Amino acid sequence: MNGGEIAALIAAGAFAVVALVAAWLLLRLRRTVDAATQAIRDMNERTAPIFAKADLTIDNVNTALGQAQTSLDAVNLQLQRVDTITGHAAHVSANVANLANVVTSVAANPLIKAAAVGYGVRRAATRRAQVEEERELRAVLRERRRGKRRGRG
Repeated sequence: MNGGEIAALIAAGAFAVVALVAAWLLLRLRRTVDAATQAIRDMNERTAPIFAKADLTIDNVNTALGQAQTSLDAVNLQLQRVDTITGHAAHVSANVANLANVVTSVAANPLIKAAAVGYGVRRAATRRAQVEEERELRAVLRERRRGKRRGRG
């Protein structure tokens, strides 16, 4: 055997060792990939029910949100009706206030006039009574003076 053959033999041996190491690494890598694949399958088996429950929960939430939206639409409709009613009530209230002012002015003027006439009549009657009392008093005083003059003279 010559040097070339020995070198070839060493190279073939080294290649065989490298091939065995590569095969051993591939086997180890296969086991790692199998373990990772099994872990993914286990995770998938465990998370599938969770995702199914999450989907169901999301569907329920969407249903509840739809019902809430329907309720809010109904509430908004009722609020629009209440706004309309409130506007009408404000209009009616303004009309009633105007009517009350008209009735007050119509009824108050004659009442004020009647009260003024009544006050005037009372005052006139009181003055007339005072004037009558003064006349009677003057007449009595005159008679007394005359009586005194007659008694002296």
